[in-house]
Amino acid sequence: MVSDHSFYNGEFNLFRPEAHMNIYVGNLAYAVTESDLRSLFEPLGEVASAHVITDRMSGQSKGFGFVEMPQKAQAEAAISKLNGFDLKGRAITVNEARPKKERTGGRHGW
Repeated sequence: MVSDHSFYNGEFNLFRPEAHMNIYVGNLAYAVTESDLRSLFEPLGEVASAHVITDRMSGQSKGFGFVEMPQKAQAEAAISKLNGFDLKGRAITVNEARPKKERTGGRHGW
């Protein structure tokens, strides 16, 4: 019996998917950088990644981003503490990210 690992599709997986959490951070001021997000979350636990989503054409922030934290308990504490926090003049929205929806159709909705 292996208690600290999980099996996925018959393959040994050292990364337990239930252990990490992807966090959605919304209502970001356009001036917020990935470094700002990382600096905000790091005092609350380990941060694996921090990304601000930008427009492909202009490069301007879309006003939201994602932070991934490897420890679910730390991520839940960060969500609780930071939801509604004022970052650069805006009350941010912080919650567990939902899985990305699959897109159907092309540019014309086919």
